Amino acid sequence: MFNLILFGPPGAGKGTQSEKLLAKYSLVHISTGDLLRAERNAGTELGNKANEFISRGELVPDEVVIGMVRNFMKERSDKAGFIFDGFPRTIPQAQALDQLLTEFNAQINCVLGLEVDEDELVKRLLLRGETSGRVDDQNEDTIRNRFQEYQNKTLPIQEHYSSQNKYHGVEGVGEIDDIFASLCSHIDKLI
Repeated sequence: MFNLILFGPPGAGKGTQSEKLLAKYSLVHISTGDLLRAERNAGTELGNKANEFISRGELVPDEVVIGMVRNFMKERSDKAGFIFDGFPRTIPQAQALDQLLTEFNAQINCVLGLEVDEDELVKRLLLRGETSGRVDDQNEDTIRNRFQEYQNKTLPIQEHYSSQNKYHGVEGVGEIDDIFASLCSHIDKLI
């Protein structure tokens, strides 16, 4: 089982690049953002709870996210591997994911970080907010709060996986296909 984390701040292009990577490598996509949005759209208790945090630009509690990921993986445990998009977002989530993968006799093979500066991210997210209708992408203060949450809680994951020689930074600004080629060059060395 080959497992990849696509890492980066909100708006870095993780969703766009995940789609291209899925098509090339036949892995299963795990986007906690998509899982949470599906729960919110369905109006479930989990979705309503998650919405309280998301609407303030805060992270959903670890135990909620980890439980969703475990269930998703168990339902697809026969697959070749997973691309984790937007997860893990905290050191405890990274540690829980490492532990969870041992249940499947697997590990994270590679962490690819899309690196984009804050002003570019704000510009991208405001544009996405105009076209997608996503409430969390329509207010600059909320976006900057999300970026601050990322800096404080998620960026330390880079060191977690760097210490395991699994993290590789990739420039996240430029042509989509050029960024994709950079990501693939790292993956192809491991497969």
